[in-house]
Amino acid sequence: MSKRIYVGNLPWSVTKERFEELFSPFGEIEEALVVANKYTGRSRGFGFVTYKNDADADKAMEEMNEKEVEGRRLVVKVARPPREDQEEGQAEEEQKPKPKEKLAEEKKKETEEKPAKKPKKEKKQEPAEEKKKETEEKQ
Repeated sequence: MSKRIYVGNLPWSVTKERFEELFSPFGEIEEALVVANKYTGRSRGFGFVTYKNDADADKAMEEMNEKEVEGRRLVVKVARPPREDQEEGQAEEEQKPKPKEKLAEEKKKETEEKPAKKPKKEKKQEPAEEKKKETEEKQ
């Protein structure tokens, strides 16, 4: 039976090849995955290794947890199963409001929360206008 482990706090420079190289001494790897940013292709700092044998996975977790790689201490533990919403084919991103929708929602809330505008005060008339008005009243 195969066992999947989570590897966190990976250096950003780690590639799939380097990742496999780090974990292959512990046993036969079924799959190795370094999670990368979809826009830049750079590692997001974590990955998953699936070993064909559970004992190999246990040994890798024991040996590699807290091991320093390129100045970073790895976090290695049993991978959690995927969340239910992702198993149903709904990606996490689809459930979050889109940026434009989110902005529209925030703007709507702001307008609802703002108190009614106060009436504007009348501007003071310029001294020249006041004199003109006074002369008109006298005539």
